[in-house]
Amino acid sequence: MNDRFEIPSRLRNTSLILICLGVAALIGGIATLLMSHDDVARARFWAVLLHDSVFFTLISTVSIFIMAATSLAHGGWITAYRRVTEAIGANVWIFATISGIILLMIVFTFRDAHGVNTIYKWVTEAEPGKDKVLFGKKAFLNPGMFVGFTIAALGLWSFFGRKFRAMSIAQESAPKNDTKIFWKVFRMSGLFLLVYALTQMSTVPWLWIMSVQPHWYSTLFSWYTFASAFVSGMSLILLWVVYLKNQGNLELVTKEHMHDLGKFMFAFSVFWTYLWFSQYMLIWYANIPDETVYFKLRQQGPYSIIFYSNFIINFVMPILILMARPSKRNYFTLTFMAMVIIFGHWLDYYQMIMPGVLGEHWHINWYEIGIFMGFVGILIFAVSRTLTQSSLVPNNNLFLKETVIHIS
Repeated sequence: MNDRFEIPSRLRNTSLILICLGVAALIGGIATLLMSHDDVARARFWAVLLHDSVFFTLISTVSIFIMAATSLAHGGWITAYRRVTEAIGANVWIFATISGIILLMIVFTFRDAHGVNTIYKWVTEAEPGKDKVLFGKKAFLNPGMFVGFTIAALGLWSFFGRKFRAMSIAQESAPKNDTKIFWKVFRMSGLFLLVYALTQMSTVPWLWIMSVQPHWYSTLFSWYTFASAFVSGMSLILLWVVYLKNQGNLELVTKEHMHDLGKFMFAFSVFWTYLWFSQYMLIWYANIPDETVYFKLRQQGPYSIIFYSNFIINFVMPILILMARPSKRNYFTLTFMAMVIIFGHWLDYYQMIMPGVLGEHWHINWYEIGIFMGFVGILIFAVSRTLTQSSLVPNNNLFLKETVIHIS
């Protein structure tokens, strides 16, 4: 059984080229920032970095969530490609570090020509004489709270990602059928899900994304961002599984396992749509100006093409293409839809952030695409290196037999 992965030169070169393109885009953006006195251009520079860093951090953290959830549920089906989720989760610290630097720089250093932080307006405008609404939210929307939750969330996610992988590798050298590490993983999984609930599913999306438009709020927002990240993270796992299968690895993975991944992609596309519609319908029906302003700019303004594309790419295409059983067992169809879903939810995060920062002055051109490509390159480079460091088969895993005989 081919249980070791060696990085093909084409994959390594591709990742390095993408990283170089990302660095070139970043340098070009910095040059534009230094030469331009346009506040919109300055805000766009930081907003793009915020968008991509947060998006890639959240979708990679999904792998840790999946490992924790399946460990608590004693799910054996994931064992065949658990090393993929471990490799992605173990590299969360890279994206967490990048995100942390960008988020803190935005809060503490970014100001426009008038001294206003136009990305997080609550940083400079939460004063009685400036904005009473933001002043009323100052107990939560303040730099101290932002820094505390950001460092705690990113640090804990990074710790658990590396810890789960370390314990999985340690299981290989443990006595056969020894359950000590298994139950340790079980307990840590419960702890991680508590951390995840208090960060990704509540506070972090409020601070990082929703506070870009601090007058607006939605009680569904954290679940909405979770659903978007989850289906993207599951699609990311599928892409790596298919790639490794094509390289002759992951021989334990069958169409039954691929079918399961396809079902998750389909189901959570529907779940995302349910949350999207629930948020939209309640706000539209209530017709409260403080809430409808969010959708007015996106649906009726210059972002309308992204608003409707978002719905078509992330709901209409998955439900039409992935509903049938054969499509969830076809490698080409699954790969195509995984790439479509990741791009679609990248657009989803774009329309969550950019309208609140740029207003009607929106762009998607070389800078946005270049930074996105740079993050993709970092992801490919980091995950592929991690995959080479251990066997792709989690030997001595207690559920190894179960995953071999798994039938979807």
